[in-house]
Amino acid sequence: MFTKWRIFAVNHQRTFSVHLNTMCYCKIKANLKRLKTQLPLTRNYSSAPGIAGSDVKSLHSVINPPVAKIRNIGIMAHIDAGKTTTTERILYYSGYTRSLGDVDDGDTVTDFMAQERERGITIQSAAVTLDWKGYRVNLIDTPGHVDFTLEVERCLRVLDGAVAVFDASAGVEAQTLTVWRQADKHKIPRICFLNKMDKTGASFNYAVESIREKLKAKPLILQLPIGEARTFQGVVDVVNKEKLLWNSNSDDGKDFERMPLSEASDRELLKETIEARNSLIEQLQAAVHRVTLAQAAVPVLCGSALKNKGVQPLLDAVTTYLPSPEEREDRFLQWYEGDLCALAFKVLHDKQRGPLVFLRIYSGTLTPQLAVHNINRNCTERMSRLLLPFADQHVEIPSLTAGNIALTVGLKQTATGDTIVSSKSSALAAARRAGRGEREHGKKREAESLLLAGVEVPEPVFFCTIEPPSVAKQPDLDHALERLQREDPSLKVKLDPDSGQTVLCGMGELHIEIIHDRIKREYGLETYLGPLQVAYRETILNSVRATDTLDRVLGDKRHLVSAELEVRPAEEPCAVAKIEYADCVGEDLLQASREAIESAVHSACLQGPLLGSPVQDVAMTLHSLMIHPGTSTTMVTACISRCMQKALKKADKQVLEPLMSLEVTVSREYLSPVLADLAQRRGNIQEIQTRQDNRVVLGFVPLAEIMGYSTVLRTLTSGSATFALELSTYQAMSPQDQSALLNQRSGLAHVL
Repeated sequence: MFTKWRIFAVNHQRTFSVHLNTMCYCKIKANLKRLKTQLPLTRNYSSAPGIAGSDVKSLHSVINPPVAKIRNIGIMAHIDAGKTTTTERILYYSGYTRSLGDVDDGDTVTDFMAQERERGITIQSAAVTLDWKGYRVNLIDTPGHVDFTLEVERCLRVLDGAVAVFDASAGVEAQTLTVWRQADKHKIPRICFLNKMDKTGASFNYAVESIREKLKAKPLILQLPIGEARTFQGVVDVVNKEKLLWNSNSDDGKDFERMPLSEASDRELLKETIEARNSLIEQLQAAVHRVTLAQAAVPVLCGSALKNKGVQPLLDAVTTYLPSPEEREDRFLQWYEGDLCALAFKVLHDKQRGPLVFLRIYSGTLTPQLAVHNINRNCTERMSRLLLPFADQHVEIPSLTAGNIALTVGLKQTATGDTIVSSKSSALAAARRAGRGEREHGKKREAESLLLAGVEVPEPVFFCTIEPPSVAKQPDLDHALERLQREDPSLKVKLDPDSGQTVLCGMGELHIEIIHDRIKREYGLETYLGPLQVAYRETILNSVRATDTLDRVLGDKRHLVSAELEVRPAEEPCAVAKIEYADCVGEDLLQASREAIESAVHSACLQGPLLGSPVQDVAMTLHSLMIHPGTSTTMVTACISRCMQKALKKADKQVLEPLMSLEVTVSREYLSPVLADLAQRRGNIQEIQTRQDNRVVLGFVPLAEIMGYSTVLRTLTSGSATFALELSTYQAMSPQDQSALLNQRSGLAHVL
C-alpha cells in the first residue's frame, strides 16, 4: 500500500513543508485521488519507504513537470519596497510554509543569513521551488541594495520572467531604475506589483504614472484598488469585472471573496473598471500573455503583502502571463540536439558538502554522479549529488530536466558564468553543427560562441587593506577570501606590491562591511580593516611615444626585443586600452606575438603612474617591433609592458574619480539643510521633484565626498530621510582636488 511520506524540518523556529505535485505518482497507485506529498529535506527520494522499482520512474515525472508548466521568476525592486515580504506570502499561500514570517522579526525563509536577519535587508539571492495550481515555480528573491547589484544581474541572466515590486507611495525609485535596466538588458518579461497599498500616502495612479514616465513602459492595468492607505480593502479584477475582498478578521489573508461588481452598490467602481477595461482592450488586440512576452507592455497588479492582500492573484498572474522556459530559450541550443547544456550562475560554500553550484538547465537532463565538461575552464568534473533548492534547505533528487534550476554538489572548479555540457565531444559536435547551420545563412560561427552568455561583473569602487590577527592566520584569511571571491565575483582581492598587504575591493561600504562580518562569523577570524579608500582611475591628456629594448642571454639563448609605440587619449571612453598596429609591423610577426603584445598592454594599464590605479580611456599604436629568432613570448610581453609604462609616465596624467548618481527623499522642512550639506560635498543638483508630501533631490556627487553620508543624513533630518546611490561615471578631477589627493596619498604612504 502506498505510504504517504511526511517529514518536516524546523529551522530558526519555523516549520517548513516542501510540496510537490504527485498526480502522476498517484495514478500508478490504484488511481488514488490527487494529493501533495511532503518530501524530505534531508533524505534521497530513492531511499524513501514505499518508493522503489517502477515508482522511481514516476518520481521523475513528479519532479520534472512539463516545460510548459514551469515558471522561473525573480522578485526585484528598490530596497524596502517589500520584495521579501511578498516572497514570504507567496511561500505561505502556495503551501510551502506553515506560518507567516516577518522581516522585522528576522524569521523569513529567503533571508536566512545572520546579517540579513539582523539588518532586515536581502544580501544574497535565495532560490525556492514551489507549486501553484499545477505549475512549478522556481522563485528567486533578489537584493534591492545597490552594493549587491551583481546578485540581481546573475539571477536575471537565468530567469524567464520577473515580478517588479513597487512601494505604492513612492512609485519608481532609484534602484527600481537599475533593476529595470538590468531586466531590459536580458529581455525579461515583467509583471508590476504595486505593493503597500495600505501605506499612508499610497497612490495607485501616481505609481502607475511613474512607471509610464520613468520606465518608459506601457502599463496594462489588470487590477484597481478598492480604497487606498487606511481604506484599502481589496482589488478589482478588471478582466473579469469582479471585486476581491479580503476578510478583515482573517489573520493570514487566506480568506477572500470574489463577487461581481454591482450597478447598484458599486456604480463608481464599475464605471472606473469599465474605463480601465476598455483602455486595456483598446491598447492591445492580442492576448496579454503575448504582449508581456514581447515586452510591449507590463501587466500592473496591486495589493499589500504585509497585510496579506493581493498575493494570490499575483501568483495567478505569474503562471498566466509570464513565459515558460520553452518560450524563452536561446535559438543556438538547437545545436546541442537535446544534450546537456547548463549555465552556472551562483556558487555557495557549505562546510560539510563543499561548493554548491546553482545551475540553470537549458537542455538535456542532470543526474547524480554525472561527469560534466566545463567549456570555460576546459575541464571535466563529476557531480556527486543533485538537489532542489529551498532557500537554506535542500531536497536530494534523482534527476532534473531542461527548464529547471538545480543545486549541485561536487563541482570544485566551476564558477559563476561557466557553461556546463555533457562532454567535450558534445560541445565540439555542437560547434560543428552550428558551423554548418551558420554557413547555410552565409555566416561564420566560432566554437567559442557556443558558450552561454556569462555574467557581467561590475568593477569595485571602494578598497581597503585587511589583516589577520597574526601572521600565522594569514593562510586562513587567504582561504576565506578565496571562497568568498568564488561566491561573490564582485569582490576583488589583490596584494599590494609595495607593502605586501592584502587589499579588499568591493562595491560599497555595506558590501565590505558584510564581507568583514562574514569572515568573522563563518571562518572565525578577527580581521582588521584599514581606512576605506575610493577606487580611482587614471588617464592621459596627450599623445607620447616611447621606445624600449630588452636584450638578455639566458643559458645559451639570446632574447632580444625592440619596440616603439605611441599612447594617446582614446576618442571614445573605454575601460580596456584600444590596440592598433602600424602598417610597417609585419603580419607574420603579429600572428606569432599578438597575444603577448595585448597581454603586455593590458598588464601595464592595471597600475597607472600617479596612484597605481587602473588606466582607462587610452589607445596604443605599435609602430615598430623587432624580435630576434628564438626569443620567448615572455620577453616580448616584458618589453612591451615596460615600453608602455614609459609612455604613460611621459604623458600628462589625469586622475578620474567615481561620480555617483544620488537620490535623496526628504520632507519639505528638512530640504534646505540637505541641499546645503550636498553643496559642501561638491554635489551637483539636477532636479528637485515632488513625491506626495516629500521632495526628491536628484543629482551627482563624488564618491569620495559621500562616505559616511547615511549617518549625517539621519542627523540632519531626524532619521526621516532616505537616499540611494549608484555609480554613474568617472569624471576628471579639478587640478586643485587632484593635487590635494596626491599629497594625501603620498602622506598616507609615508605613514604606512
